[in-house]
Amino acid sequence: MGIRDLLSEVASTYDRTAGSGREVKGQKVLRSVASRADLDLPAGFKAEGHGGQTTPAATPWIGVFDERGERDPKKGLYLAYIFSADLKNVSLTLQQGITWLEERLGKGRAREDHLRRQATRLRRAVRRQERHGWVDEPELRDGAARPKAYEAASVIAKTYDTSALPSDSSLLEDLLLGIESLRRAEDFDRTWWLGDAPDVEVSYELTGEGWTDADPLAGFHPKDSSEYVARISARQQVKKRSHEDLIKDFGLHVLDRGYIPITRLQHPKDLVLRQREAPEVSGEEWLVEAKVVRNGNPTQAVREAVGQLYEYRHFLYQRQSEPFLIGLFSERIGAYVPYLEAQGIASIWRDGAGWDGSPKAREWHMTSR
Repeated sequence: MGIRDLLSEVASTYDRTAGSGREVKGQKVLRSVASRADLDLPAGFKAEGHGGQTTPAATPWIGVFDERGERDPKKGLYLAYIFSADLKNVSLTLQQGITWLEERLGKGRAREDHLRRQATRLRRAVRRQERHGWVDEPELRDGAARPKAYEAASVIAKTYDTSALPSDSSLLEDLLLGIESLRRAEDFDRTWWLGDAPDVEVSYELTGEGWTDADPLAGFHPKDSSEYVARISARQQVKKRSHEDLIKDFGLHVLDRGYIPITRLQHPKDLVLRQREAPEVSGEEWLVEAKVVRNGNPTQAVREAVGQLYEYRHFLYQRQSEPFLIGLFSERIGAYVPYLEAQGIASIWRDGAGWDGSPKAREWHMTSR
């Protein structure tokens, strides 16, 4: 048996209505994929079948992972054979992880929009002349959140009719092209992440909800600030997520000052603050844009903060009161403090183990002084 027989077997045995138990035939086929040695995958690659856990998957899939790279389909890039909900088609697709975005963007339109923007960016890494017969997105024919996210997360896809699958040699040829595209996209993505571009691009169709009064930190989920390794042109560079550290540390600081820090479902905002005492009554909100000052020169950081604060205020607050604006910086910004105050923007920056800021920031009791 090979890839062709496996895909055909899944299409003919999988039954979403039969449940996800171990005795269900289609589920047994998918669970056995990881232990099969007859798939003739390229060296260094392994396959894993996924049919859902407690709930059967609407669109079952088989992931193809590089054992030396990212094997967690919740994040990163990977290859997958994803079946349409009616099992009439299966698509080999270069996928982005979707699960890690749920806390930041939810499971709906915001996540799909973000995935499509990232897919468009990553598509630049794949040679157009090699994509003959490939499309951008597969049609999975199911309206649930996960299949719709799979469609949006696709960088490129090759779709097959499960009743007339090509030969194993043709499937392998397509898989090799998919692997090459995966590697190109990964290299392209690593290079992009080493720049200062934001990790989540802007969409002005978001509502910006997500606050809850049950726990003052329930909506505060700053991202991991641990170091990560990026390999570029045979070199290794270590980049600290200091931007996320800045947000996390300041959010915990203002919690003690009577504010609720919120990051969850606030895309594309860095941070929103609301007063702990009756925030829904006052309606006041503080919009915080965080910037890391590079090489002791605050000019670029200040310019970016001003532009983004004004832009977000204009587009994201059309149906609610305008927020107070704050530029949050990793270090002192000198002569830019009065400049920002004149623009209606308070500024706050790290000051040793504490926080200092402009007159307006001190008036709001957000500094350590």
